[in-house]
Amino acid sequence: MLSRINALALLLLPLIGWGGGWPGSRPALGAPRTPPVDVERLERSWERLDAELRALDTLLPAEPEPPVRDLLSTPELPANLIRANQPPGGPLQPEQAGAPPPLDLPSPEQLRAGSVASLGLEQALAIAFANSASLQAQREQVAAALARFQAAMGSYWPTISAVASGSYTGGTLTTRARKGNDNLGFGPLFEPNGVLSPSPNGGPPTAIDGPFYVPKGGSASFNTGVASLEGGLQLNYALLDFSRTPTVRAARAVLEEQRNRYANQLRSLQLQVSEAYYALQREEQLVRVYDANLRNDLVVLQESLDLKQAGLVPRLDVLRRRAIQAEGEESLIQALADRAVARRQLAVLLNLPASITPSASDPIVVQPRWPLDLEASLLAAYRGNPELEAILATRTALAQQSQATAAGLLPTLSLFANAGGGTAESRFSAIEVNGGGCCGATVLPLSTASGWDWSVGLTFTWLLFDAGTTAGQARALAKQAAATAQQYAASRNDIRLRIEQAFFTHEASLAKLSSARRGVAAAIEAFRDVRLRYQSGLSSEVEVSFTQDQLINSLVRRLNATVAVNVSYARLLRELLPMPRDPQQPVQPVLQVNPAWP
Repeated sequence: MLSRINALALLLLPLIGWGGGWPGSRPALGAPRTPPVDVERLERSWERLDAELRALDTLLPAEPEPPVRDLLSTPELPANLIRANQPPGGPLQPEQAGAPPPLDLPSPEQLRAGSVASLGLEQALAIAFANSASLQAQREQVAAALARFQAAMGSYWPTISAVASGSYTGGTLTTRARKGNDNLGFGPLFEPNGVLSPSPNGGPPTAIDGPFYVPKGGSASFNTGVASLEGGLQLNYALLDFSRTPTVRAARAVLEEQRNRYANQLRSLQLQVSEAYYALQREEQLVRVYDANLRNDLVVLQESLDLKQAGLVPRLDVLRRRAIQAEGEESLIQALADRAVARRQLAVLLNLPASITPSASDPIVVQPRWPLDLEASLLAAYRGNPELEAILATRTALAQQSQATAAGLLPTLSLFANAGGGTAESRFSAIEVNGGGCCGATVLPLSTASGWDWSVGLTFTWLLFDAGTTAGQARALAKQAAATAQQYAASRNDIRLRIEQAFFTHEASLAKLSSARRGVAAAIEAFRDVRLRYQSGLSSEVEVSFTQDQLINSLVRRLNATVAVNVSYARLLRELLPMPRDPQQPVQPVLQVNPAWP
């Protein structure tokens, strides 16, 4: 107990200060002050520290498993984590890389029967260009814009329509004479008993009513049925239409906008896949680094155990190495989880089937230095940039749509012509007469009428007043076109910022990589030396741990610098990539810039 207190006294002297000296003594004037030792005060400090540590320990959650007895043992990894990090079974075959149906969901069998396949960056880019759902949606947008442009071009041609109609109309008609027609003075044909009819047996003629005489109250009723059929051709042609040309130009501008958006999306997709692939390479390399670190921890821990049993190192070295080994286990487990996530992120970008998990097969190779200076890179990025070209096409489309809308206030002149013929059959049935009859001469039991006709003419239309509706719509479109100028300025500034960020990051990463390589070489030699010194009893475990941490950190820094060089190169490449505007043209992945592009 006393030895422990004396040891604590040496550690806690800076904390308790020099105090007022030993009890009952006073230092002489000019003599050096000696540190006082207050045994009771040191004991109280130790008890207070021990109580605080015990209180802190009660705040930690209880361990789910009993303490580890074997210091060299490692925990068992989760089964799902092991399955997600299984090594690739071989390269990805073309028949495995097809995109799943867009409206399907993965089945449990597909998720359980997952396999890991390796692929290179160029193969990953080709698969992404073929499988990307967002890219396929943009291809459909281009096709839709092309169809709208073709439809607008049809307005320069006349329209010819074939018209035909057929019908059957039935009804009942009753005609009643409210007044007779014998007082009209039309002669005996309209008078009662106005016509003499010869007697059939040669006698004197008999007077009968005139054939057109209708007495008061006479009526006739019958059923009617009319079947008709008509057909012909109709032609319409706009001779004068001031909105036609702006509408066609607006449709052409929309088509150019969608094509430029497609090219820009190709650039963005290549960058996304490249970044995801480089990130996967980084995570897979980190797994190797932390796995090697953990294996080395076990070796050093075994050496510490051997040295402790030989009485060369204290128990503290073994406990510290055990804590360092646990930290290495945590780093390796987290690296495995990060690699599983990176694999899935790349699979989502490639739109692979649910049963396929990609793995990077390309080794980590540093991209060369960017061949262009900053000014040349900016000028090359501005020239023919599909992102900027799409905004200009949008501006043109809105301006033309504004003109087409404003043309609604101008007159239009159209030519029309039509020709056709038809036939109709009329049938009267169930004819009845009452009160002396009526209108019998107008009833034909069965009749047919047919004919044809044609017409040619001009239609002139001029909207004189619509309460400002058309003018307001035209102004709104003009303001939208003016707003795109600010979008162009914002995109231009964003492009410059992206290039400058990637350019400076690329330069800095190359410089950091050179330093990191030297640091790794020095850290490896230092770790070898300190291991030998520790095994010989000339160095402490603290120096071994510190040197090992330096080695791991230098390896990680070199890896991060390498990935940063490649990522910054890919970001610079994204701004200069020549991509096709037509979805029908093939897309070839490009991994390095060609100085001849600018």
